Amino acid sequence: MSAPNNAGVVALPDAEAQCRQLADLIRPHLSLNPALVGIHSGGVWIAGRLRALLGLSEEIGMIDVSFYRDDFAEKGLHPQVKPTAIPFDVEGRHLILIDDVLYTGRTTRAAINELFDYGRPASIALAVLADRGGRELPVAATWNTWDVTLVNGQSLVLERKNNGELAWRLENA
Repeated sequence: MSAPNNAGVVALPDAEAQCRQLADLIRPHLSLNPALVGIHSGGVWIAGRLRALLGLSEEIGMIDVSFYRDDFAEKGLHPQVKPTAIPFDVEGRHLILIDDVLYTGRTTRAAINELFDYGRPASIALAVLADRGGRELPVAATWNTWDVTLVNGQSLVLERKNNGELAWRLENA
């Protein structure tokens, strides 16, 4: 568990190493032939990494939950809404939903709602790089590589650098 020091600074882990750790956690479950679905944007980047690290040939699914959020009226349309693309049949399939940060659970709930519009999966597991607590819904990650506590007004942002590597950034509101 990472907690802020007296100055409110959190030590940020190596996101690429976290992707490798997440792949190691998922690898024993590949016998279920799961499909990977990343939540835009960070979850899609991680899903792409996991596909390569796990040696999976099937394309990943990409999901944008903007229209499925229960707080859509408050947040409004995000200026960079991305299309959802599910290149496989969801019906009866084991899915691994992937996101960068698990916080309130609302994004995860919205993603599950959208997935059910494509069919009824056999199961949905959740894989995240960071769990920052603060749940407002009964949602838990199946696989998580980092429990972190932030001070009020801070948020974690996963970014993709020019060289393609993933890295964490801490933002203050």
